[in-house]
Amino acid sequence: MPIPNSRLPLTAALLTLTVILVSTGARSAQDTESDSLYQRLGGLVPISVVVSDFVDLLVSNPQINRNPAVAAARERAPAPYLKFQVTAQVCEVTGGPCKYTGRNMKESHAQLNITEAEWQRMIALLKQVLGKHRVPARESGEILEIINSTKADIVTRP
Repeated sequence: MPIPNSRLPLTAALLTLTVILVSTGARSAQDTESDSLYQRLGGLVPISVVVSDFVDLLVSNPQINRNPAVAAARERAPAPYLKFQVTAQVCEVTGGPCKYTGRNMKESHAQLNITEAEWQRMIALLKQVLGKHRVPARESGEILEIINSTKADIVTRP
């Protein structure tokens, strides 16, 4: 039975993701030791899927959206734009070929008045998505370490 045209992009993405994950799993432990985090995560397709799910949770989270500055920013930077920017940034900082061209974290979050509680909620959502996608503990830890290195530039209120 042919696949309907509307499902072709999704089917292609899932097939690509499966091939990447299977081929990554077949490699030896020695190979993965020398691989970049980007390579160990499976490359751009799995990264973009995780980022997409994460941004969907983030932009719909009531606790975070109670912050009026964040809610207003959603109008200026809708979810598809955030997904693009965050995917490019994660790709670059994990050793991938992408080039993030957006503003730095301090500049892009300066007017958002992010609180410690909002930061902690964001981290909880990220952990939830990493778990959902079965990102291994080592790679999840490295991602969280990278994210935590930006906290001082993002959290501006107790």
